[in-house]
Amino acid sequence: MALTGQSTDDQAVLDAEHELWATTFSYIKSMALKSALDLRLADAVHHHGGAATLPQIVARVAVHPSKVLCLRRLMRTLTVSGVFSVVQQEDVVVPAAPVNNSTCNGAVAAEPLYALTPVSRLLIGSQSSGSIMAFVLSPVLVAPFLGIGPWFQHALPDPCLFEQAHGEALWEMSGHDAALDALINSAMVSDSRFIVDIAVRESGDVFRGISSLVDVGGGLGAAAQVISEAFPHLQCSVLELEHVVSKAPAGTCVKYVAGDMFESVPPADAVFLKSVLHDWDDEKCVKILKTCRKAIPPREAGGKVIIIDIVVGADKKHGEVHALLDLYIMFINGVERDEQEWSKIFLEAGFSGYKIIPVLGFRSIIEVYP
Repeated sequence: MALTGQSTDDQAVLDAEHELWATTFSYIKSMALKSALDLRLADAVHHHGGAATLPQIVARVAVHPSKVLCLRRLMRTLTVSGVFSVVQQEDVVVPAAPVNNSTCNGAVAAEPLYALTPVSRLLIGSQSSGSIMAFVLSPVLVAPFLGIGPWFQHALPDPCLFEQAHGEALWEMSGHDAALDALINSAMVSDSRFIVDIAVRESGDVFRGISSLVDVGGGLGAAAQVISEAFPHLQCSVLELEHVVSKAPAGTCVKYVAGDMFESVPPADAVFLKSVLHDWDDEKCVKILKTCRKAIPPREAGGKVIIIDIVVGADKKHGEVHALLDLYIMFINGVERDEQEWSKIFLEAGFSGYKIIPVLGFRSIIEVYP
């Protein structure tokens, strides 16, 4: 029931309070999602054909019997945040609450049926988007942001948020922390397969007309493998550091080359950079792009650099995610760029032009021409 006689000013204050609490509790939504990943709730629902009651979910996940009612509360949060939905009700018999010191034999109550949504469908299986979400939501990645206020009092470029929290850089830590290294590799592989598969379907023309491609900083080669499978005639290789190449999968037509992208890039018709340049400041990006330009033929011969990354402002629909990702990537002193900022580093690296193709949700494909 609406309050009578409530002033417009009071309502505005209450609306503001609502927004303040909603923003403050955003981390609860993140941790609820992390719990869903840890418990593999999406897989449990998927096992039952895409919709399941709480008892059916409990039968598939490791939840202590005393926490079943708590799990219902978790599912409510995951439902209001769009991870799951409630599609219908099923009648089940549950014990009735005592009334006047007596207990009824039982009562019919509605048991919610939780269903997968497009969001939770991305979390099914070991090679799903859940891998990169698990990385982003891991304690080692979340902890640095607890100190973001004090971080602003330090001079750039060091310490970055991650180093401030852990005393060493992310890549240094992953070099001696096998669990973190595995988490990173799993995240990069799943994300590359997901987004490059869509890129091939939605904008495959960017890969046509070239006979060779080198994926710079391509990790274990997931992106190159997707491209190679879609275009069998295309000779794909991956340039990575020695310790990454040593872990490269066998039995693939993708070639792995150990090297440093700041020093040189193997020659190819095209260079591919997925989520690489946002890790670095402008000076280092220009250096990377210059080595890429040396590796490819002139524009008239088909030479180009193909980038998958964020172009801030390319689509107003994704403005909030762009802003959040730009703040997030500061944990390694990275930066997300708008078109003007991209154009600046392309020109400084000696390129003659570029084309932005915003077909990948909040990410874009950028073709850059020598």
